[in-house]
Amino acid sequence: MQDGKHIVVAIDGPAASGKSSVARELARRLGFVYVNSGAIYRAVAWNILQNEIDPRDQGAIERHVSGLQIRCDVRDHESLTLIGGVDPSDHLRDDAVNKNVSIISSLSRVREILVEKMRGYARDYDLVMEGRDIGSVVFPETRFKFYIEASPEIRSRRRAAEGQSDEIAIRDRADSSRSTSPLVIVEDAEVIDTSNLTIVQVVDEIVRRLKAKGLQIGSRP
Repeated sequence: MQDGKHIVVAIDGPAASGKSSVARELARRLGFVYVNSGAIYRAVAWNILQNEIDPRDQGAIERHVSGLQIRCDVRDHESLTLIGGVDPSDHLRDDAVNKNVSIISSLSRVREILVEKMRGYARDYDLVMEGRDIGSVVFPETRFKFYIEASPEIRSRRRAAEGQSDEIAIRDRADSSRSTSPLVIVEDAEVIDTSNLTIVQVVDEIVRRLKAKGLQIGSRP
């Protein structure tokens, strides 16, 4: 336990760095719950678009999100977000969501609400949580912080292979320059470049470093 909470392994990094695949496999290896923080923001973005709210209308978005019934649950050891009881999982990669999630997720009130939801997971579970501000904002107290990166060329190819059309350079600028919780490499994070590594190789390296930090792998129920 960390300060009375469950263990949290924070995995941060830019879009298409491989952090989702790595975090999911790492959680499976550790027996922890995998939380995709981006999926939570995407679920809210989808709901906002479904309600025909202008993604650039900050006031309307903040009022709407403040009144939303957002439930962060777990299914098969992975995070699941329900908005008003609806599971939007099939729509999280819709083109409209891809184009607008950065704008919506940059709003301070949206992040404030969803960060508290994400922290709630640690009351009940050991976690591997991935995102862009997990080690810097959501769980700054965790000792287990990793920053996953890759070259822009590799990341663009990965995005294209996923069938996604969002522009890596534009997404990077949006994530790094926003005033609220920008993407940063925190001082105590361990950086791993995944450009020439497989998912298994990255996970092996993270497990090795976790053991070096004193995490007893496989010892928790």
